[in-house]
Amino acid sequence: MSGTAPHPERAGILLVDDMEDNLTALEAVLACLNEPLVRARSGEEAMKALPRRPIALVLLDIRMPGMDGFETAAHIRRLDQTRKVPIVFLTGADDDSGYAFRGYATGAADYVTKPFDPWVLRAKVSVFLDLYRTGREVERLRAEIQELRRRVDPGA
Repeated sequence: MSGTAPHPERAGILLVDDMEDNLTALEAVLACLNEPLVRARSGEEAMKALPRRPIALVLLDIRMPGMDGFETAAHIRRLDQTRKVPIVFLTGADDDSGYAFRGYATGAADYVTKPFDPWVLRAKVSVFLDLYRTGREVERLRAEIQELRRRVDPGA
């Protein structure tokens, strides 16, 4: 894992790829976002990493030995705590054109082909991080409103 120590308001970006060079490239592109980056070299490792900390986004390679990206995404969608975590599939440009359809059908929020444009990937990840932060802020405000209502009308 790289990045700084976990902060209660910060969630990690889970990078899942069986190729070390791809993980290193993702880390290099995303390091400037200054968010925790969590590595997983397989679908199985990804599933172990998910419950350890809040995850704002999963960047998930499709072609991996063992549990491939589609299977991993299906498992992520089955867990209550990760059901709504956005998944961006990463795959080689020469892969089957049906992969994009399968990816979206599995619940992907986006689909990026490798080699990817670092600026485009960084921009997409930034949007998902902003959405995560906005969602957390809405939850915080909702809890604050409920607490204020309870104080104003204790019997409600």
